[in-house]
Amino acid sequence: MFSCSFKFTVNRCAHNSFTFIKKSQRYYKVVVTGATGGVGQPLALLLKMNPLVTKLALFDVTASTPGISEDVAHIDSLAKVTCHVGSNEVVAAIKGADVVIHAASVSRKSGPSAFDINARIARDLAIYTAQNAPKAMSVIISSPINSLVPIVSEVMKKADVYDAGRIFGVTTLDVIRASVFVAETFDLDPRTVSVPVIGGGSTNTIIPVFSQCKPPIDFRDQEQIKALTIRVREAGDKMAISKAGTGLATLSLAYATARLVDSILRGIKGQPDIIECAYVRSDVADLKYFSNPVLLGQNGICWNLGYGKLSEFEQKLLEDAVPELRQDIERGEKFIETEKMQLFY
Repeated sequence: MFSCSFKFTVNRCAHNSFTFIKKSQRYYKVVVTGATGGVGQPLALLLKMNPLVTKLALFDVTASTPGISEDVAHIDSLAKVTCHVGSNEVVAAIKGADVVIHAASVSRKSGPSAFDINARIARDLAIYTAQNAPKAMSVIISSPINSLVPIVSEVMKKADVYDAGRIFGVTTLDVIRASVFVAETFDLDPRTVSVPVIGGGSTNTIIPVFSQCKPPIDFRDQEQIKALTIRVREAGDKMAISKAGTGLATLSLAYATARLVDSILRGIKGQPDIIECAYVRSDVADLKYFSNPVLLGQNGICWNLGYGKLSEFEQKLLEDAVPELRQDIERGEKFIETEKMQLFY
């Protein structure tokens, strides 16, 4: 992690109107793996626009990586973009990073082998991170999050650099969707609505906690809550259908990831009271991993806030989700136990 600090100061010359900007503030390096993918490209764009990011490393194995990197580099923001193509350059991409984003994957619609491929990619990226940026925050987007977060965690344990507070599974999109759907239903500004979402990242483990919605909402009846819950849970599958089989959520997932990364960076910077939902190591609900609100700080997660009091309906959803979550977690752990640690990249 970088130890120097950057601060913008402006000096105006007495003899002309030019403004000179001096860099003296702490900066952060963020790595996007899978940078040429449907999520990677818009995510790179959003991170390039983030003033906390001054080093943006884009990594992929495709021939278009240099072009995508150059395209993003032409945006007039502070972040310096570096391009890294293929297995020979993954070390340079990750070395010294503050945040490593796992966006490299194949679609969950690609068949039964998708899990094995994504699991190996997650494992390899975790190995490279452990070796070259052991204090980096690992942010996992790739599916299935319920299993890949345990995989990354187990790799870090084997490398003896494990810190549970630095590994995040992105469930932010479910939080955003829940807020948007409530705002649409009650004609509110979605920026003023907050709905925690707990559980996991798969359809049957996503649990919107509408009973804790802020501002408090007077729902018409239980059927309205059920309908909104189903809408949040099935939003990803409906997105795939509406894209006519060409892919899953990309732009909204990139936005959700950029939001979580921004919150992580602000926490590292020392800004207080930064709270986001994420799928993390936890003892909540008698599970090893669980998604719920966490308080972010200079070392990642500084406090797991749990999920508070649930309604009867939400409690039943949680009880139904636990067996699937446990199975997904065990699948990830078993993968590391049985796989040879031979790099896929």
